[in-house]
Amino acid sequence: MDEIKKQPQPALSDPQDAMFANPGEVTKKERTLVITILIIILIIAALAIVGFLTIRQGPDTIQGQADATEIRISGKLPGRIVDIYVEEGQLVKQGDTLVHIHSTLMDARMAQAEALEDVAKATDRKVDSGTRKQIVESARDVWAQAEAALGIAKKTYERLENLYKEGVVSEQKRDEAKAAYEAAKAGAEAARSQFELAQAGPQSEDKAAASAMVSAARGGVGEVEALLEDQYLTAPCDGRIVVIYPNVSELVATGAPIMTLQTSDHWAVFNMRETALKDLKEGSEIRVKIPALDMETTMTVFYIRDLGTYANWQATKSTGDFDARTFQVKARPKDKIEGLRPGMSIVFQEVVKK
Repeated sequence: MDEIKKQPQPALSDPQDAMFANPGEVTKKERTLVITILIIILIIAALAIVGFLTIRQGPDTIQGQADATEIRISGKLPGRIVDIYVEEGQLVKQGDTLVHIHSTLMDARMAQAEALEDVAKATDRKVDSGTRKQIVESARDVWAQAEAALGIAKKTYERLENLYKEGVVSEQKRDEAKAAYEAAKAGAEAARSQFELAQAGPQSEDKAAASAMVSAARGGVGEVEALLEDQYLTAPCDGRIVVIYPNVSELVATGAPIMTLQTSDHWAVFNMRETALKDLKEGSEIRVKIPALDMETTMTVFYIRDLGTYANWQATKSTGDFDARTFQVKARPKDKIEGLRPGMSIVFQEVVKK
């Protein structure tokens, strides 16, 4: 019996057997873990409540950007770029030559238009000079011959009329002489009319038509000249060349943009909720900050416009708020700002109270 009691107990290989072997020790560890987790949750909740009560949302930052007027330089003349006299980023003055465009087609059209104008002017001079002197003299000679023939025919008719009354010639002879006399009279009248027409020259309608042809030809020359004026494009105002699109030797079409000129007229653009427009109106002065230049300045509002429903600020309906529309606001600096370039950030600060 003593030998049986002294035999060692077999080892427990299964962890579950080990757990059930000492249930009191396992329950104590679980209780400690649960308490630790609860303490952590309470600490996090306390921190969240404190943060919610102490941290308040600051005012919204309204950020805009600088903008400027940009002019697309283009012309009416289609042709090939011969020379570009400026570079991107270069400052230019009004009237400076920017680019040279050449068009062989326009040169040919100019030669054609000038030739048509010469033809029209020659026709007009011909009409204005009237009928040639030789034609007038020839018409006068024909009329004189007709008058001479009329005189002979008249005398012949009168002689035969007298002989007919005396019974010497027949009535047939008298009638033939009378017919010849009437024909000579009509011929003399026609010759006189031709002489007067040649002497009077062309009709007023012919002169008007010739003058109109000259005007039409001159208009064709003027049209080509207007196109050729755009062979050399100049700067319409002072500014900076920001983009040049074609290269030398490339072809450009009518109205195609060749370069972009940026003027010195700068302003700021902001997109604001309608709730921020309470004290803002056209003519209001606002205080802004330009981070890139590390400066603050004053600007004057000159433009306020609704951007439409696509730019609405959607509210969360559960909070009782409402949808706010977005307005675009533009403001111009009171004084010129050196170094201000389009695209720079501008931060709205406040409306200046007057």
